Amino acid sequence: MDKISVVQVGGSIERAVKGEYHLDMKAIINEAWRSTQQSRLSLNVGLLFTYFIGIIAALAVGEYFGGLTELINSIELKGDETKMPEDVAQKINLIFMVVAIVQCPLFAALDMMGVMHSVGIKTKTSLIFAFFKRSSWVILCSLLSSILIQLGLQLFVLPGLFLAVSLTIVMPLVIDKKLSAMKAIIVCVQATRFQWFKIAGLYLILAGAFAASMLPLMLLANTGAAIIGVMVSLFLFTYLAPMFFNVKGIIYREMFGVQLQANGSNGSSANDVFIA
Repeated sequence: MDKISVVQVGGSIERAVKGEYHLDMKAIINEAWRSTQQSRLSLNVGLLFTYFIGIIAALAVGEYFGGLTELINSIELKGDETKMPEDVAQKINLIFMVVAIVQCPLFAALDMMGVMHSVGIKTKTSLIFAFFKRSSWVILCSLLSSILIQLGLQLFVLPGLFLAVSLTIVMPLVIDKKLSAMKAIIVCVQATRFQWFKIAGLYLILAGAFAASMLPLMLLANTGAAIIGVMVSLFLFTYLAPMFFNVKGIIYREMFGVQLQANGSNGSSANDVFIA
């Protein structure tokens, strides 16, 4: 019988909260780019499905309130573009909340796909349904994170920015390490504070790339070649969006580590199984 062993790839929670990990920004970007070239299809289809589900949820809740079109028309009929009726604002906020709750487990699954790519495991789009058993914890963690970030932004701004960056990799802790929502948030903040500027720098690089990808669309928007601008920007987006999840996956691996179950005495990576 083949021997089964568990292999720890990358860091660990115990070392991460002590700051005992290293993030090489250039190496992470290069690795994420290579991974994206091989894995972007599953992530792109997963993203499309996630947004499609969000649209369906918005339409369903909007229909309960008389339809999204009716809500939009009620804003325009008031003749004040800077202020919408209070009841309409409440309904729209509720719609956004429902959509966020519905999409949250799916986005968390996309994060996990990025983690799996970081250890060389190929993924399929169907994996966005694979982690629903932790969806209640994921939703709770998302709500708590949003509340803390909003409080930080409203009170002192900088704490909110710190949390907004730090908590981008909190979901895999809930799913992979099976931590409670609050424990995952605490661990994430404790660990990311040591390399916060590097993590923020990585996201700034990606944000700059996203902005650059929109240039063809903006430059050609009012010309006869507008469709070409749209196609070029969308093509670039199909690389940059998956790369964002792959970057987060690599950061998570380097900080908290990923456990693999190695099947076979030869330790071949082809037989490695992700443990979550």
